Amino acid sequence: MGWTRATIAVALCLFAVACSPAKPPAGRWEGTYETSDTMIAVRLEIAADGSVYLSAPDAMKLGADADPDALHQRLAAELNDKWSDVQPRKFDFDGKTFRKPGGFAPQMEWDPATRRMTVIIYLERRPGIRVPLHAVRDFSADPWPTTS
Repeated sequence: MGWTRATIAVALCLFAVACSPAKPPAGRWEGTYETSDTMIAVRLEIAADGSVYLSAPDAMKLGADADPDALHQRLAAELNDKWSDVQPRKFDFDGKTFRKPGGFAPQMEWDPATRRMTVIIYLERRPGIRVPLHAVRDFSADPWPTTS
């Protein structure tokens, strides 16, 4: 069977589409992470052009005398007060994993089947901390879940 120019052109177009970078999902997400010695509040927005806006203030090495409510308030205030200063970033995205351009370590993970986003935070020399996020229409003033 011979290849016609039209067949070759169609095959090249399909190959180019299959090999082109995946488009990141646009939207807003937020979430929190808390253990006995670490707290992180995360806010993420991905614009339609693929620009990523991410803020993740943290508190580490918390002692037994740490006031969780005060730390929640401080981290929430930091998210709100500094959000307008967050600069857009570009990431390589393969349809599931976001990495710094040319980088190896995953920075975010997207599950297209469940539409779940996870941000991976690297603090000091610790292994990456996976912070699950939930989609939001608008960011909340306080991302910490209420227990009441």
